[in-house]
Amino acid sequence: MPSRRVAIELNAGIYYLTLTVERWYYLFDRFNRWQILADSLRFCQEHKDLQLNGYVFMLNHVHLIVSSPDVAGFLRDFKRFTSKQLRESLQLNEPRVLELFIDKQGKYQFWMETNAPKKIETPKFYLQKLNYIHENPVRKGYVLKPEYWFWSSANTRSPLQATFL
Repeated sequence: MPSRRVAIELNAGIYYLTLTVERWYYLFDRFNRWQILADSLRFCQEHKDLQLNGYVFMLNHVHLIVSSPDVAGFLRDFKRFTSKQLRESLQLNEPRVLELFIDKQGKYQFWMETNAPKKIETPKFYLQKLNYIHENPVRKGYVLKPEYWFWSSANTRSPLQATFL
């Protein structure tokens, strides 16, 4: 089973993370939802000492390469805030889709619990993960080249800026 958390003893550092929507449901491509993710990441860059080293937003998941003195705190806050914002978007625009994120006990859960954290400790592993995330939209057949995908650190016109190592 993939790890759910960043181990406390490894919290500070550079991590490759994958955040996935429950049920792998495609929903980021409408109602300006990618912007919700971008705004939250930008806030964390400006106010929570987050370094965004690479990213790609897909239709139902997000890959990030981040560094921070508190990666676990970033994940907790990012997932909590975006979950709330995305719930409001669903309530307003797609109330029937919102039902997919309510369990039998009536609890709302937008993100899967696992973040699949992998600590990056070598330049080789960093480049492997950065290339993987940039190629993701190409592998899915959405674009021909990584730099064509708007919500990616491979695209220099993307409104969210990454600091490559």
